[in-house]
Amino acid sequence: MNRAESAVNYKHQGKNCAQAVLLAFNDLTGKTDEELLRLGACFGCGMGTFNATCGSLCAAQMLQGMIKFNGRPLLADAKQLHQRFETLCGSTDCGELKGLKGGKMLCSCDNCVKNAALLVEEALKP
Repeated sequence: MNRAESAVNYKHQGKNCAQAVLLAFNDLTGKTDEELLRLGACFGCGMGTFNATCGSLCAAQMLQGMIKFNGRPLLADAKQLHQRFETLCGSTDCGELKGLKGGKMLCSCDNCVKNAALLVEEALKP
């Protein structure tokens, strides 16, 4: 099972979107599952509960920092991941993605989780 499938599996096991993405990369973070669950606990329904950034995207950027940080800022990496997520999913705003703002769902939670995990994998390639 690849990491994107693993992330969707975690989502189906009752984890929120951020937790699901974080757990799919647990072997690369140096963190326990409990620590990752705590880290992602406030990002279910995105930041601000449907009012801001998708939790899957938040987790993807947290993973970039945990895995790639080597003392230099990762702003360009973060911006690229953000833009790629928006292109794949149609927005980065949880409420927009779920159709609560605008009336039309742009991307399901499963697809947001899957896309975030795929983007992390892509970002980790040398």
